[in-house]
This record gives sequence, C-alpha cells and structure tokens, in this order.
Amino acid sequence: MDELELKLSMEQSLANKFERQLKEETERRKFAEAELALIKGIEPTELHKKVQKLKKELDETRKDNTKLAEQINDYVNKLRKAGVI
Repeated sequence: MDELELKLSMEQSLANKFERQLKEETERRKFAEAELALIKGIEPTELHKKVQKLKKELDETRKDNTKLAEQINDYVNKLRKAGVI
C-alpha cells in the first residue's frame, strides 16, 4: 500500500466513523424529540387544574379537621362539666 492509498483508507475510515456518529446523534435527537412530544402532550393547563383541585380539597379537609377537633373538644368539655367523665 502506498502513501496515497493509506491516506485514502484513513480518510474513508474517518468518514465512516463520522457517518456512524451522525446516525447515532440523529437517532438520539429523534428519540429526544419523541420524548418531548409526549411530555408536551400533557397539557400544562390540565395539570394546573388538577393541582388546584387537590390543593382545594386539602384545604377543605384541613378546615373540616379543625372544626371536628373543636366539636370534639366542646363535647368533651360538656361531658366533664356534667360529671360524666
């Protein structure tokens, strides 16, 4: 193999390497784009509505819990005053 053939062989090898890398990067980009499309498929407004609904339910539950605790305390105090407890 003379110098020119060696040089051409090395250049072809490099070209093949870059072609493989380009193919791999293209596949990665397509995969990332598909993932992004899935993520974007979930509407932020839908998620926001669900989060707001859950926050509202949590707030209502806490308020109900506080009211029930007060009612129980009041009832226990009445029972104590009546001498039942």
